[in-house]
Amino acid sequence: MRTLSTTSSRLALALLTLALSTGCSFKATLDQTMDTTSNVSGTTSSVHSWVSEDGLVKPDYKALALIAASRENMEQNIAAGSGEYLTAVGTLLGVPEPHRADFGAAVQRRYAQNWPDSHAAPEQWLAQLHQTAQPYRLPH
Repeated sequence: MRTLSTTSSRLALALLTLALSTGCSFKATLDQTMDTTSNVSGTTSSVHSWVSEDGLVKPDYKALALIAASRENMEQNIAAGSGEYLTAVGTLLGVPEPHRADFGAAVQRRYAQNWPDSHAAPEQWLAQLHQTAQPYRLPH
């Protein structure tokens, strides 16, 4: 059963990553996910600010959408300091491949010290991830 769950999780991550990176339109799914997330977390950001008029996730919101859509899996990866979801967010935040292991270890340390709880708004998680990723990004 664990193999099926792991395979399902990887397939879901692959599809979400593909959709986010290729610009596939999935506005209805994102609206539904964000409505649920907003109801649970009390976040005030509008999903409509996340997507363009044609239903594509705006580049600045791809990491936030991934966090919101995969909260439980993301938290497991953050606690472990590695995993597909953390790698995907690190990529979206501009952490180059050679620095992703160090980024993961830094996220794991931060998780153990002062991470927002699992009911915090996705924006709070993203803020922590942005701060943690800063030293590992390539200079512009």
